[in-house]
Amino acid sequence: MNLKDYIATIQDYPIKGVNFRDITPLMGNGEAFAFACKEMTDFAKEVGAEIVVGPESRGFIFGCPVAAELKIGFVPVRKPGKLPRETVSFKYELEYGHNELHIHSDAIKPGQKCLIIDDLLATGGTVDATIKLIEEIGGEVVGCAFLIELSDLHGRDYLQNQKVLSLMSYTEDEA
Repeated sequence: MNLKDYIATIQDYPIKGVNFRDITPLMGNGEAFAFACKEMTDFAKEVGAEIVVGPESRGFIFGCPVAAELKIGFVPVRKPGKLPRETVSFKYELEYGHNELHIHSDAIKPGQKCLIIDDLLATGGTVDATIKLIEEIGGEVVGCAFLIELSDLHGRDYLQNQKVLSLMSYTEDEA
């Protein structure tokens, strides 16, 4: 299945010069969504994931079905003020500012094998922060899975020691 058939590209959104990759058509098509989730589930089995970790919020969309299919847990990584118990946080820089992510400090058992799932790998800041959070609380990242990779933004530079699955790859100027 060509998943790119289910991605809408919106030019100059959210700012001029950016091609936004809209995943909602894929999510709205049951066959395409199931196919993407199955590919990620197969990857999770391959890397021996014991738990799935998903950054807010689109990591939840793909991470939860994978975790449910495998009958393993799902751990949300969220922005400040969204998790009710004790958390560990990590601040990082973005292209246009900064961000901060949190994870419950007891969400992952020491040595637990974690698969990070998100919709998009761009500059790599979010996945790098997520890896650091997992490692800080004792987890082991065994892989990272993405629906889309924007290859010319070099997010893989943060993932040189990781097994990576990208279901689609785009360059920024690709329509």
